[in-house]
Amino acid sequence: MGGPATPVIPTPGAPPAPNRLTRPARANPRYGRRRTPWLEGPPAPGSPGRCAEPGPTMLAALEPWLHPVLIVLAILAIAFALINFGALKRILIGRPMRTRELHAERNKLLWYVALPILAADLYSSVAYGPEAGMTELARLGDPAKWLILPVTAATVALLVILITSYIMGITAYPNGGGAYAIAKDNFRKPSASLVAASALLVDYVLTVAVSVSAGIKAISSAYPAVAPYETTLSILCILIILVVNLRGVAESATVFAWPTILFMLCMVVLILAGFVDEGHHGLHQAATPPFGTLPAGLTTLLALKAFSSACSALTGIETISNAVPIFREPHQKNAIKAYVALGLITGATLLGFAWHLYVKGISVDPDNTMLSQLAGLYFGHGVAYQVIIWSTFIVLILAANSTFTGFPQLAALVAADGFLPRALTIRGDRLGFSNGMLVLAALASLLIEVFNAETNALIPLYAIGVFLSFTVAQIGLVRRWWRLRQGLWPVKLAINGIGAGITALVAVVFAVTKFSDGAWIVIVVLPVLVASSVAVHRHYEEIRKELKIDLAAERPETHTVVSIVLVSGVHRVVLNTLSFAKSIHSNVIALYVGFDDASIEAMKQRWEAWGSPCKLYTLKSEYRSLLRPLSLFIQALEKIEGGPDHVHVIVPQFIPRKWWHNALHNQTALLIRLWLMRNKDVVVTTVPYHLHR
Repeated sequence: MGGPATPVIPTPGAPPAPNRLTRPARANPRYGRRRTPWLEGPPAPGSPGRCAEPGPTMLAALEPWLHPVLIVLAILAIAFALINFGALKRILIGRPMRTRELHAERNKLLWYVALPILAADLYSSVAYGPEAGMTELARLGDPAKWLILPVTAATVALLVILITSYIMGITAYPNGGGAYAIAKDNFRKPSASLVAASALLVDYVLTVAVSVSAGIKAISSAYPAVAPYETTLSILCILIILVVNLRGVAESATVFAWPTILFMLCMVVLILAGFVDEGHHGLHQAATPPFGTLPAGLTTLLALKAFSSACSALTGIETISNAVPIFREPHQKNAIKAYVALGLITGATLLGFAWHLYVKGISVDPDNTMLSQLAGLYFGHGVAYQVIIWSTFIVLILAANSTFTGFPQLAALVAADGFLPRALTIRGDRLGFSNGMLVLAALASLLIEVFNAETNALIPLYAIGVFLSFTVAQIGLVRRWWRLRQGLWPVKLAINGIGAGITALVAVVFAVTKFSDGAWIVIVVLPVLVASSVAVHRHYEEIRKELKIDLAAERPETHTVVSIVLVSGVHRVVLNTLSFAKSIHSNVIALYVGFDDASIEAMKQRWEAWGSPCKLYTLKSEYRSLLRPLSLFIQALEKIEGGPDHVHVIVPQFIPRKWWHNALHNQTALLIRLWLMRNKDVVVTTVPYHLHR
């Protein structure tokens, strides 16, 4: 998925301010943290272009009352949410939708509307994909600059192969699922499909965590006063994206499509401006490096590293295949149209961007990205430059949004097969897989919290997981064409075979070269996820076998049941409970547990004065426990010769009128019910009595 570098957004003319993010960093723009002022405007003379911070006097004046006010507001917000949960949910999420509206055309997306939503992850990567490849070759100097063209061309060729493969996958598997659906159908054992699904699910979580935290770091780099709140702001951004997606895919399209469209237009304008510049100054300019000379020190491994790093621009390509059901009818054709359009615009952007970088002789600069350098050459640092750079920043954050479509869809498919909790298959009020969205937001927020928004160290996991799923999908399609042997199967088999080889090579190169940067985590995480999925499936299978009945031989039977009504005294709640018990059973007894002889004797006298509505048993608990005496009494009943087949424990419980009244009463009924259901083979019924005052 799109793992962005950390940009810097300055306000020109501000005095320099100390920044912990400006320390020397690794050169690779994707795999390491660095100061990248590609969101900078022109600095004022003698100024590095940083934003002014609030003065100490202002901060000192605000601090004494700011925190108490925020705490009070937070408490009021929580109280309002608890008291008016239904109303708040309606405001945030919207009205519940009927199940039949799931297939309504208005809740599906036209392909050109779905394109910017599902393409944000992939297309945002074009801003740094070529640079990621050239960073590996930077130490070879200027003679290596021309290699950006063959490296990018090879990346686009792989893009064409992958899009062609996923189009064939959509044709064969119209219900979506991508690599998981392909592997499930073409491998005998579920391990291959689980590897593909686990890799993608992990990748989706990393996409949200890294994209959002990187965007927030851009703000904190420009405004250092925000730096202490990076983690909080990152989680807040995730919550905002979550709420918008919980409102439904159509609503999220309305909100999130436009920034991606703006970024696409900016890149097209940038490339067209480059061709206009070359029309005036020629295709070979003073800064253009020589073409075709192999630099000294270039090895096969280094070339493979450059190609693999450039292929990081292809992560996110599987999102459309996982989200086929959200397209309007016909699903397949519209998804294919989106893939073709995405391939054309992404391929053209990559090639055009790389060509202009070559013509201008742009070098890798740890403090200024290639995109920023190229835009500055064409537009200066005026309005056009700022629009391009700000649109890039926004689309990097919105790269997280596409995963809120892909993750729930894929998780629901895996859960429907019994390899994940079934709760992930449940649709929410707005017909989306809301539980999957909540899980994604929770895991991404947890990742940000644990790493304190320092998630860039996990970026190498992106490519390994995604290209591993690519490889599984390609091999699965190869097996499918070989098995069916229909139509142009030799051509399809060749395309997928080549794709499988290339994607496997990229995954291996990443695993080897980025092992110490965090790639080793895949070796631990993926097997654990696969083993957990198998354990979940085994659990569901065991339950299914145990609950299965023989319809021809097994029938409901009548049993002897004794009902035990737990009483704490003689009052209206007990009256209500005994009336219920005597209405459904004739064999009813009452049980009272006292802590001393006086209370037991008083209970007996009141019971007799009440007319002994049923037989009363009393037990003394010297250790002030209700559970142990009750357990021993039930055991004694079960051992009686000719005793009951089933014991039915009926627990009275009064329900206060106001929710805060619960804190004023012992929750004994709840405790008894939970303990009996956990530890005894008895039937437990709670009879509520709602207080009127």
